[in-house]
Amino acid sequence: MELKRVVVTGLGALSPMGNNVNETWESAIAGKSGARPITLFDSSLFKTQFACEVKDFDVLEHFDRKEARRLDRYSQLAIVAAKEAIEDSGLDFEKENLDKIGVIFSAGIGGIQTFEEEVGYYAKNKEKGPRFNPFFIPKMIADIATGHISMIYGLRGPNYATVSACASSTHAISDAYNLIRLGKANAFVTGGAEAAITEAGVGGFNAMHAISTRNDSPETASRPFSKSRDGFVMGEGAASLILEEYEHAKARGAKIYAEVIGTGMSADAYHLTASHPDGDGAKLVMRNALEDAEMQPEEIDYINLHGTSTPVGDISEPKAVLDVFGEHSYKLSLSSTKSMTGHLLGAAGAIEALFCVLSIRDQIVPPTINFEEGDEDPEIDYNLNFTFNKPQKREINTALSNTFGFGGHNATVIFRKYTE
Repeated sequence: MELKRVVVTGLGALSPMGNNVNETWESAIAGKSGARPITLFDSSLFKTQFACEVKDFDVLEHFDRKEARRLDRYSQLAIVAAKEAIEDSGLDFEKENLDKIGVIFSAGIGGIQTFEEEVGYYAKNKEKGPRFNPFFIPKMIADIATGHISMIYGLRGPNYATVSACASSTHAISDAYNLIRLGKANAFVTGGAEAAITEAGVGGFNAMHAISTRNDSPETASRPFSKSRDGFVMGEGAASLILEEYEHAKARGAKIYAEVIGTGMSADAYHLTASHPDGDGAKLVMRNALEDAEMQPEEIDYINLHGTSTPVGDISEPKAVLDVFGEHSYKLSLSSTKSMTGHLLGAAGAIEALFCVLSIRDQIVPPTINFEEGDEDPEIDYNLNFTFNKPQKREINTALSNTFGFGGHNATVIFRKYTE
């Protein structure tokens, strides 16, 4: 069986750095941080009082009041990003076979704000008996954004969500890619969304000592590959990619951003939250992706690193890169855009895949911000090009994106510059 080619024909984003793709990308190239003091709840008693929130998002610009109340914030963000990607793709659903267009849209957590509100009310009012909103469960579950997108547009192809913590939306992209190349669909709306900047979300990650507590300087708190890093910065948002079978896209005259040429998956099988110190799972997932793409390591130009600004992960991932890419590692451009977006959890893979696609389009590598001379970690090889503080123009034919999630889930996707 001959596998079909898969291309990217649409992009959408709603992020801490902008409320659409152009704003988000311009902020990334400018090296702007999306971190600010938390406004979504009163964080004054929390160890961490800042995050990378989506800004100036008026839900009533996108949904009527009744509809908005029936959606958790993560679903609202997902639907808005998907709408932008669909419009960008130029797909005319009135002319398409909607049985052959699917949705795989992920979240790592899902409707945690809804869960917090409903269970919090019950906990304070137990004497009244159970009084739960009938939309509690449908708002909360991690697959519901996918369901909403399919219902809004009448898309009847494969429809589900993948949940693998911070790797969730890379797994979504991977599944969409594989189903299209196997001929199971003509196109997919794929990506991820997360909205976990809530009391339970921030409090839970604080309890794990996973997130930064640098309250005096939110904008510089996410500092991947710096010795003084003290944890990741919580982010929220959504990103969407339209993946499409190449001949289908070509036949309708679609704009093609890039081609998806390989994906990989693996497990660390090591620890609940920490990556393997030697990067074993990271090595395996990158090798699996290269094998799937039928590529040699020397053919990769740019890697968007998982790079969370955590003590263990920022050491093990560069080790894995050196092991897989050898001497070519020093010719690679590497960067962690989480230094700007924060960690979007289940949406991280989607926003970083989007950055890879745009880096190929514009032939520029977005930076890793917040590194300062003298803040080198002796465990990290700084002969690697981490693209510190300023973007770098260079030839980019192929870009690889890594995402690693709690539970030891690893996923990688590779994009290539489109040629007929």
